[in-house]
Amino acid sequence: MPNLKAIRDRIKSVKNTKKITEAMRLVAAAKVRRAQEQVSSTRPFADALAEVLYNLQSRLSMEDVDLPLLNQREVKSVALLVISGDRGLCGGYNANVIRKAEMRAKELQSQGLGYEYILTGRKATQYFQRREAPIHKSFVGLEQIPTAGEASSIADELVSLFLSNSVDRVELIYTKFVSLISSRPVIQTLLPLTPQGLEVHDDEIFRLTTGEGGFKVERDTVSPAISTFPQDMIFEQDPVQILDSLLPLYLNNQLLRALQESAASELAARMTAMNNASDNATELMGTLTLSFNKARQAAITQEILEVVAGASSI
Repeated sequence: MPNLKAIRDRIKSVKNTKKITEAMRLVAAAKVRRAQEQVSSTRPFADALAEVLYNLQSRLSMEDVDLPLLNQREVKSVALLVISGDRGLCGGYNANVIRKAEMRAKELQSQGLGYEYILTGRKATQYFQRREAPIHKSFVGLEQIPTAGEASSIADELVSLFLSNSVDRVELIYTKFVSLISSRPVIQTLLPLTPQGLEVHDDEIFRLTTGEGGFKVERDTVSPAISTFPQDMIFEQDPVQILDSLLPLYLNNQLLRALQESAASELAARMTAMNNASDNATELMGTLTLSFNKARQAAITQEILEVVAGASSI
């Protein structure tokens, strides 16, 4: 016969676990909202920067622009910037981006190209360190809600590598936020920048809302109106110098957006994982409660039978 005390203790343990997972889910939801607010607050600067770059690129489209960050050269070595998280309990978020990085490294090896990792996040750092992969530098302990300062420090390291000819290309591997239940690891070339890559494409911004008793994400396509500079505009500085000064800012902005997308993906994955854990705990409590009731009923029935048997023997 099952031990009633053991079942009761198990139900209590599962109930306490559910309280923890539910609290973690709510904390992740609050941080997703903060990530959403950060995306909204940084968008005006990003739009203004894109507008200036677009107009400068249009003005210089017929000229031979020779800038260090636009320098295309034969690729012999590639730096892979991998963005992961510092914490677990977020489903397959970290595993997916690490797998994407390993697949890209194998592709580069098959092409006879060298590569090295630049890692952000403790999970990717620990994984590749255990496998003695070529790691140039690691960034750990970053804020869960990324800051411009963190993006700038990473960008400085990338620019230093590229300008010193240590690597000929820098690729970014991060997790693109799709929805609360979906994210997608993607690869993006950061350096060298190409003038054609400075045009403004349709962008998206996510909003975490509540509906039907749960969380959901709405995505809006954002297409800012690009105002062109007058053709007779006179620059105090050479437009090439202005473009050279703004390209690092553009790179910082690209990195900050990737960090924001990754952070939102990690938090959404943690929300989903904790929600699934809470649902599993509820289901397990139901099963254990049923087992407890059956065991208690069997114990009561056994006691009645013993009483009846004792009374009939008198």
